[in-house]
Amino acid sequence: MPDHHLRPSSGPRATASSSDQARAEEWFLDHGLTYFVPELRQAVREELRVRRTAPVLAAVLVLALGAGVAIAWATGQVSVAPATLVSLALLGGAAYAVRRLHVWPILRWALARTFGSLFRLLPMTTRALPLLLLAITFLFVNTEVWQVASGLPIGRLWLVVVIFLVLGVAFLLVRLPEEVDKADDDVDDDLLLEVCAGTPVAGACRELVAEAGGDPARDPVRFAEVTGYERWNLVLVLVVIQGVQVLLLTVSVFAFLLLFGSLTMTSHVMDSWIEAEVSGLTPQLVKVSLFLAAFSGLYLTVSTVTDETYRDQFFGDVMAELRRAVGVRAVYLALRQAEPAGAVTAGGEPAPPAPAG
Repeated sequence: MPDHHLRPSSGPRATASSSDQARAEEWFLDHGLTYFVPELRQAVREELRVRRTAPVLAAVLVLALGAGVAIAWATGQVSVAPATLVSLALLGGAAYAVRRLHVWPILRWALARTFGSLFRLLPMTTRALPLLLLAITFLFVNTEVWQVASGLPIGRLWLVVVIFLVLGVAFLLVRLPEEVDKADDDVDDDLLLEVCAGTPVAGACRELVAEAGGDPARDPVRFAEVTGYERWNLVLVLVVIQGVQVLLLTVSVFAFLLLFGSLTMTSHVMDSWIEAEVSGLTPQLVKVSLFLAAFSGLYLTVSTVTDETYRDQFFGDVMAELRRAVGVRAVYLALRQAEPAGAVTAGGEPAPPAPAG
């Protein structure tokens, strides 16, 4: 009997498995799950090695420092230098991530999903904005806030806004992994079949679950836990979606403060508070509004993660997307495990070779 009849990889099931894997990888890329594809994940690892990142980091810092010093010298404001340095360093890191770390598909899907469901922002706005506007309005009609914010040079105000932004992103990066971890908790066969319905691996999921027959060693559920780069892929999706939502609400607060201030901050009030006998849309009003809007953005960022009501509003629909990603990934890894040369660990990495002897 010829050998090829003894090789499971040459049969129709193996061909179907390879086709399912290819469709799953296309689905990953279409849904911003770049790091779920092993080849791209390995490429990202290579790009994050010190020998690759160190020259880029050094070049960005030198350019940012030079630009900061030049702008500070041209404007006569020393505070512009650190603001420029931090801003350009962040932009350089973001550009490197987009071009070399395959982050663009993640950003594209997250942005498309956010702007494609703007109608869902209205319920969030009605819950989040009223109390926030009440608190911000109270601060807005506070003399000390006007004296502090309106007196800030442009460079220092810019630096304050950047600091608020960095703190907000840092908070999300610390807390959002907890939300991601919930997506792969308590995954069973029924949930796997539910979340994979309508995806390219729906049929493969039914077959794998039926073949496993409840055996944990063969059940695709064993691949449900998401770790490493794939986990951070999901975190980045949440950061982008959450960041855009908070940004839209922050812009709404900024616009409200400009309108409210133009109507209420008369020349008499401005003169008594900051000795400026002007009213309407003044530079002082823009500074105060920007300062309070940036503060409200940080407040919203913290509230939407720590407050149960806000969390349900901001993360309810997204969590369903995360669970679907976890389910498709589990089936995909189970298909790879089924191939003789494609064994992987439960974490999604290639399995180490069997020891000799």
